[in-house]
Amino acid sequence: MMPWKHPASLPSSELMNDCQVARTRAPGPGGQRRNKVETAVRITHSPTGLMASASERRNQHENQEMALFRLRLKLALELRSPIENVPQPSDLWQSRCRKGRIAVNSGHMDFPALIAEALDVLMARDWEPQSAAKWFSCSASQLIKFLKQEMKAMAWVNKQRISQGKHPLR
Repeated sequence: MMPWKHPASLPSSELMNDCQVARTRAPGPGGQRRNKVETAVRITHSPTGLMASASERRNQHENQEMALFRLRLKLALELRSPIENVPQPSDLWQSRCRKGRIAVNSGHMDFPALIAEALDVLMARDWEPQSAAKWFSCSASQLIKFLKQEMKAMAWVNKQRISQGKHPLR
């Protein structure tokens, strides 16, 4: 049996199989063409009901890519998965963590999957960054710096820590 994979880490084609796509016209700048062509894209992840949209580009394909990235990030932030029987970080995480440093841009397509894995490990490690960082083979400060690239992730971790009577991370 294949292990369950977080939806944020699925290939685009697999993730899109679980999604509904709606194309609409969007108000705003862009000239006459924008108001006549359905360039706005809204993607809904059917199993969870989470939705993301994009309409800032004049190109439908670019808007779909942006909406898919936003959906991945939303899934990463809002959907937790158990990792109790996972012996080591994913291949993706290992490829992005070199010599104890986490190397990924917050706009890269790998970013949501890494955020999801970081949050899942933190949850399994009782929201302790030192314990999670040790599992990832990086420092706690690197893990916190990584989480700060997405303030909603950092806010979620701090909310969980405060609910357990722990101090928030800075």
